[in-house]
Amino acid sequence: MALAVCLLFNRRTDRILRALWDRLEDLGVPTLKSHTHGRHVPHLSLAVLREWDGDKVRKAVEALPRGGPISLYFDALGTFRRGRAWLVPAVGADVLGWQERMVSALTATGADLHRHYEPGRWVPHCTLAPRVPLAALPILAATVYDVLPLEAIADHAALIDSSTGHFWPLPNIP
Repeated sequence: MALAVCLLFNRRTDRILRALWDRLEDLGVPTLKSHTHGRHVPHLSLAVLREWDGDKVRKAVEALPRGGPISLYFDALGTFRRGRAWLVPAVGADVLGWQERMVSALTATGADLHRHYEPGRWVPHCTLAPRVPLAALPILAATVYDVLPLEAIADHAALIDSSTGHFWPLPNIP
């Protein structure tokens, strides 16, 4: 079980990403749409916690100053070990700064941050498919590159429990 602080997309971007998930599912490539509990939403995680105190985490995140919508530009497909496929965003110093401030606020509560989200190790990404078989990569790539490039806006955020899909909106973020 993990708790993530996720940037969520405006309606247009969310619609485009969900349509991409649908297209991939129709082609036999399992995406976040059908993964585990089926309640996943298109997102970009700023931090993932392995252990935390929910009240302390919410208070710490809500105390951060509002930053306004974040523009992202997706123009590439990436993969992590074990077949996780994702969209690669171009991010500016503003996003890196947001992520660092978020991590600092979260770790100050005593929360255990997943090592991949430590500043300097964090690779910004928007997951499409959690376990893509090697044979499906050409289908995935062709489908993704029919949609890219994509100018995206992250205009709200939430704390999301990855094991259940439950989320708590964060009205002051981004």
